[in-house]
Amino acid sequence: MTDQPNIKTAGELGLRVDSLADIPDLIGAAFSVDGLMLTEADLGSEFFRLRSGVAGELFQKLVNYRVPTALVLEDFSAYGERFAELASEHSRHPSVRFVTSEVAAREWLNSQAAQ
Repeated sequence: MTDQPNIKTAGELGLRVDSLADIPDLIGAAFSVDGLMLTEADLGSEFFRLRSGVAGELFQKLVNYRVPTALVLEDFSAYGERFAELASEHSRHPSVRFVTSEVAAREWLNSQAAQ
C-alpha cells in the first residue's frame, strides 16, 4: 500500500489569506505539503476583489514555487463575472486549479503528487 499524499488546507496549516502580507507565510508553509487546498474559509474578501491584487500575487507565487493548489469554490459566479472568468480560465491550469468540490480537489492534487 502506498502512502497518501500530504494535502492540507490553509486552515489546517493555521493560516488564512486576507491580504498580500499573508502570502509569504502560506508559501512557506506549503513547502511542507504535497498539495494545497484553498477553500472559501481560507480566503478573505480581498482575494475575491480582483483589483486588490491578492489573487494575482498568490497565483504567481504558487506557480513560481511550484505548489500544486486547488481552490474549492462551489459557485465561481458568486463573486462576480470577472472572478468567474478567472476561475474558468484556471479550470485546466497545470498548477493552480479551480474546482467545485473537495473531492475533485483531492483527486487532482493526488494526481499531481503522483507525477
